[in-house]
Parts: sequence; C-alpha cells; structure tokens
Amino acid sequence: MARTIIRGALVVDGTGSPAARRDVAVAGDRIAEVGEVGEGGSIDRAAGDIEIDATGLIVTPGFVDLHTHFDGQITWDSEVRPSSLHGVTSIAVGNCGVGFAPAAPDRHDWLIGLLEGVEDIPGTALAEGLTWDWETFPDYLDALDRRRWTVDVGAHVPHAAVRTYVMGERGADHRERPAAQECERMAALVAEGIAAGAVGFATSRTDVHRTNAGHNIGTLSADADELLAIAGALRRAGGVIQLISDLYQTTDDDLFRSETDLLRRVVEVSGRPLSFTMQQAYHAPERWRAQMAWVDSMVDAGHDVKAQVAARPIGVLLGLAATANPFMLCASYGELAALPVAQRAAAMRGAGRRERILAEHAALTPTLQPGILAQLVGKFEAMFRLSDPVDYDLRVDESVAADAARRGIDAAALTYDALSAGDGDQLLYFPLFNFADGDMSVVHRMLASPNVLLGLSDAGAHCGAICDASMPTSSLTMWARDRSGEHGLSIERIVHLNTQRNARHLGWADRGVVAPGHLADLNLIDLDRLACHPPRLVNDLPAGGRRLVQDASGYVATVKSGVITQREGRLTGETPGRLVRGARS
Repeated sequence: MARTIIRGALVVDGTGSPAARRDVAVAGDRIAEVGEVGEGGSIDRAAGDIEIDATGLIVTPGFVDLHTHFDGQITWDSEVRPSSLHGVTSIAVGNCGVGFAPAAPDRHDWLIGLLEGVEDIPGTALAEGLTWDWETFPDYLDALDRRRWTVDVGAHVPHAAVRTYVMGERGADHRERPAAQECERMAALVAEGIAAGAVGFATSRTDVHRTNAGHNIGTLSADADELLAIAGALRRAGGVIQLISDLYQTTDDDLFRSETDLLRRVVEVSGRPLSFTMQQAYHAPERWRAQMAWVDSMVDAGHDVKAQVAARPIGVLLGLAATANPFMLCASYGELAALPVAQRAAAMRGAGRRERILAEHAALTPTLQPGILAQLVGKFEAMFRLSDPVDYDLRVDESVAADAARRGIDAAALTYDALSAGDGDQLLYFPLFNFADGDMSVVHRMLASPNVLLGLSDAGAHCGAICDASMPTSSLTMWARDRSGEHGLSIERIVHLNTQRNARHLGWADRGVVAPGHLADLNLIDLDRLACHPPRLVNDLPAGGRRLVQDASGYVATVKSGVITQREGRLTGETPGRLVRGARS
C-alpha cells in the first residue's frame, strides 16, 4: 500500500511527552510508522510513496471536541463548520442532556423548542432541516450511520429527550416525579442507547437551561430515585456521564453540599467516568475552587471524575445582528428591533433616537438584578472590540470602559456609536465566565489542574451569541505560543488536553495520539501563522437561519482517517468521518 510520508515536522504526539522532530508515515486510515528524521532513519522511501515536506511545521493528532451541540446540524450538514476549520476531527454530541432522540412523533416540536431555548439554535432551521428518520435512540444512531462528515461523531443519550419520551408532557416539568416503573423504563432506554453505541448519558441541572417558552428544562431537579436508576443501568451497560449543574455558580452552600452528595452517589452506583462543567462566575468568583476541590477528593477516593473547563472565557458576542446587545431592553430600541440590521443601524443614528435610547439605558441598568442579563447590558468594563486576528488574552485596560475613560466619554455612548455605525455588523466580545478577576489567571489554574478535561466549546449551539468552536486554535496561540514561563503552558500540555485526554475519557483509544496503529487523524500547523479571525454571522442554516462562523489561519492541512479534509482554511469536500459507536480499542 502506498504511503503518505510527512517529513521533518516537530511532532507533538498528544501524550504530553516532549515534542520531537519525526517523520510520520500514513497508510490507509492508520498511522503506519513514526520515525527519525534524516538519512538512515527508520522510514525509507518506497515506490509510490507521496512525501510532504513539513519543515517548520508541527504535527499534532486531530483534536477531539467532547462538548458540542451539532445534534441537529449533522443530520443535514456534512461540513460541520466551524469545528472542521479548527483542527477538530472527532466530536461528541448530546451534551447537557438535550438532543433529538428518542422522539415520539408528537414531541418533535417540543424538542425543537427545547434546543432553540437551551442552545440558541433557530427553531425554523431545525424544523426545516431535521429529517426525523428515527424515533428511538438506536434509530437515531442508525440514521447518523447513513451519513458522512468531515469529522467522526459520537453521541450521548440525552436525559431530557428520554424523560419526555417516557413521561410525556409530565416529563417536561422538572417538578414532576416519575413513578417507579417510569424510572425503570428510562434506565432501560439509556441502557438500550449504550448497547446501540452511545458514548454515554448526559443531563442538565442548571436553571439557565430553558425552552423557547421560558420553561425550565425537565431534568433540572431530577431526584435520586430517577438518577440512581439510570446510574444502575450505566453500571451494567458502560459509557460516561456528562452533566451541567449550577454548582459552579451557586451562592448557596447547602445547595452545593446536597448537589455534590447526589453526584457522589451517582458516581458510586454507576462506577462510570463523570465530567461536568466548571467555570468562574462573576457573582460567585470563588465557588469553582470548592468544585475543583470536590473533584480532587473524588479522584483521591478512587473515582473517575473530571471538571470540564474552557481554554478561555466563555465569550458572548454582542451586536445588532446577534442575539443580544446592551440596548435590547430599551423601549426606543424595541421599536426598531424588527427592522433589518442595516436599516436598524441607520435608524439608531437618526435625530433624537440616540439620546432617547441612551437615556432609557441609563435609567434601566441600575434597576436590574445582579446576574447575566445585567452583565450583558451594562458591564462595559468586560466588553471588548474584536481585533483581526482575535486576541483572546483579555486585559481590562483594553475594554470598552477603559477606552471610554481615556477619551473622557460615556461607555454606553461609545458602545452605541460602535454598534450603530455603518451597516451595524460590529460585534463586541463579552467574557460571560472566567473573567471575574479581570485576567486569565483563573483559566490558567484550571488548565493546569490534573483532573480536568478541555471542553465547553458548545460548537453548533448559541448560533447568534457564542462562537467558541475555535477554542482548540486559541488554546495553542494563547497558552503555548504567546505566553511563556509561569504564565503560559507547554505546547505538549495543550495538545494533550485537546487530543488524548478527551479521546481516552470517551473510550476512544484509537485516536488522539501520533503513534503506529492509531487513526491517521492529524493536523499540520504553522504555529507562527496560527490565528482565529473574527466571528461573522451568516444565514446558511435551513430556512435561512443565521449562525456564527469563524475562520482560522495556520492549519496547513487537517487529515481525517488518512484523508485531507482541509487545506489552508478551505475544506476539500472530502467526508471520511463516520459515526463512532461506543468505545474503541
């Protein structure tokens, strides 16, 4: 079999071992050899071989994003952008307990409303794009198995879908308790999903997750009977457990203790690996430390528990075309909200309109309760203009508020003029979490902790508000290239977090490492040129739905299962990606 030989690259192999200059030979969909560079090396030229000169480049395994929400998009889209533009070759969907299977025929609209509300995915796009050639979760996997993508795809069994499938309308109400036989039925459906090839089970226990009608997610307060029944099924069936809880942002010590006690019981009964969201909230800036300490104590007790962390602040994009902007609550802005963006921007510049909206904003913001909404409309010291390339290493002295202070003008007025300029396409970056201290120190501590997974990109979700699918790219530029010494992290550590660490957690031992026998999922990267360009809104979802996409520079090539899927920021049209069923040896 003819091979492709990548010669002279600095190989960062994904294990955390020191980078070394190596040749990498690929045969079919596998890495055939990894050898020494130069004459007399272990990889010799053979007839038919194709050679790639990778001098000056680094080679990494393809990145594994274990926290995405492409559940709907992968049923109609083979490209899986923007993740496929940022070195990602494997993803997991069904996170946070939301997804589209199992789905009784009369629950389709409710599931669409759930994903529209929880993950900000346009309901019109889902209604037009979803094919619904499934009902049960095994049916859903079979439907995915008939499709092809730029990346491999694995799926969790989503708790919210299972609950409503078993309990009907009652399952959508978190205050409703399932009967014993309903708990048993949910457990059986989860076990059925794992047997069919699900990577695990996911659930949500956060008040933030609501349907498009504003209702709490049905799993919010699922009790011990329900969760432990499912945990027992997982002990027999296998798989991982993923969840989001309000643990990282609660100010209630009793809630923290009761929640961690329940999770401890779930881990003990299931015996399965568990991971859950950890971030730093503005209103509870120290709570993440207690969460991390609990995770460490569970690991010390012999359990496989990890915190899912982000490589940068979770960034909400604010603008007239986005889901949110600082003036969205003002009555005089609301009068314009239905206008097309360019017309809205022009109207905002009209005589008297600017003054009215700014006056309403000044009167409104002091009345808002502390929390996410108040931050989005008035925390100008944490709003930033987007440069090109985007600098995610934020500093408070570069915020909108700091810029306004230097100019001697009001921060709200400066923001207003920036957003309403031109065609109104300006976006501002707002770090919703992980910036309470005004710097990246907390993110650094999280990434350096031993019991973490790098996740929380939410790729495929928050289509009009967040574009964090580029986290793999920015994790390399910010932590391994642009920072040094005690303020940075080694490239070996960052690549490990993006590759082998996540792959092994999901049970995918066949990828995430540059070594013979592993899948030929590879990135050829020019680290000096590596960059994230500003996110932009496009209307390319079904029914003209909008979403944020983000391009990258510096990926010379991305290889999935031995096939080049991306060259210099452009997809090749190749779709070697397949459904991954269960664990892989």
